[in-house]
Amino acid sequence: MFRPCILAATLSLAGTSTGLAGTISIEVMKTSGCGCCLGWMEHLEENGFEVSSEDLFGGTLVRLKIDSGIPPKMFSCHTAKVEGYTIEGHVPAGDILRLLEERPDAVGIAVPEMPLGSPGMDYGDKKEAFDVFLIRADGSTEVFSSYPGN
Repeated sequence: MFRPCILAATLSLAGTSTGLAGTISIEVMKTSGCGCCLGWMEHLEENGFEVSSEDLFGGTLVRLKIDSGIPPKMFSCHTAKVEGYTIEGHVPAGDILRLLEERPDAVGIAVPEMPLGSPGMDYGDKKEAFDVFLIRADGSTEVFSSYPGN
């Protein structure tokens, strides 16, 4: 079944433990009808997160991103809040768990744009290489983790 952004299925990541996320609530802000956002939310649920969502108009969602300290070069289609951090885009559940375990002094983490093969952006066996970036309060970024393509 095709969804508006792309075929959205669930990406299973080795090393992600559903037991660790069990009681972690995450709120996802997205635009209405975005299939890749729904695919990412399914990925989080399958990895033990308790997911809630709110649909926002495009301009309101952009304002939320900016007000949350996400640099425009890190923007993606949805923004989430979890335990004081902002999660931007198709970030794998394992990276969110790592962020919450390590608790760095940061705004949050992001996967900019919408790389094919990231959670919620699945399309068969095709995967683009992508990085997850840690976002500091001053807007600087550094690679938090990397995923290979094929």
